Amino acid sequence: MGDTAQLIVDGKTYEIPLITGSEGEKGLDISKLRAETGLITLDPGCGNTGTCQSSITFMDGEKGILRYRGIPVEQLAEHSSFRETAYLLINGDLPTREELQRFSVRLNDHSLVHEDMRPFFESYPRGAHPMGMLSSMIDALRAFYPSIPERSEGEEINITFARLLSKVRTLAAMSYKISLGHKVVYPRHDLSYCANFLNMMFDSPVRPYIVDEDLVDAMNVFWILHADHEQNCSTSSVRSVGSARVNLYAAIWPE
Repeated sequence: MGDTAQLIVDGKTYEIPLITGSEGEKGLDISKLRAETGLITLDPGCGNTGTCQSSITFMDGEKGILRYRGIPVEQLAEHSSFRETAYLLINGDLPTREELQRFSVRLNDHSLVHEDMRPFFESYPRGAHPMGMLSSMIDALRAFYPSIPERSEGEEINITFARLLSKVRTLAAMSYKISLGHKVVYPRHDLSYCANFLNMMFDSPVRPYIVDEDLVDAMNVFWILHADHEQNCSTSSVRSVGSARVNLYAAIWPE
């Protein structure tokens, strides 16, 4: 038997297993607490509660630590692109050159949004907040693109990841343009992931956007730093909604 902590209730002692996280941090495993004691825990805001075991992201704000799959975010920001970081978070390892190429092709292939979505969202009132529009657009994707079946091959999951990553970028730029009453700009196959987003955001018929590589690099770093948030409110919301087996797009919507 491993290390345990003791809980004494009404003179009766219960052994609570101690668990060790991916970064060596200790925790109490109370998964059997109710079954064994009839008690539950009260932790408003889950400030002292971990809801799952994960090796995806470790964050310690007080010590300034952020690691994705064990790799310091500083290292990723200096040597990797957002595409590589996204692949790392999803698959657990940084991509090889061939894997990155396949992933990039998928992002490009899925970058367009169904044309039937445009008239609906272009009818939003002028001045509507882009985030509200984006949330509605993401939820509407189910009507145009299939969700992952409960039992799905890994290839289908990878395609769906790429579809979401690519279309959310396009939808975000569309939401911004529509909120201004401007013409929507389509993605281009000859631009990188971040450059494409900047072009869709700021290109216009009267002032063509010229890609600034310094801004592209800055956007890469910005998105790398915000690529995953560990178990914060939005991540917990997605996991909670997704656990009810709703469609994937409805689960992503609260994010």
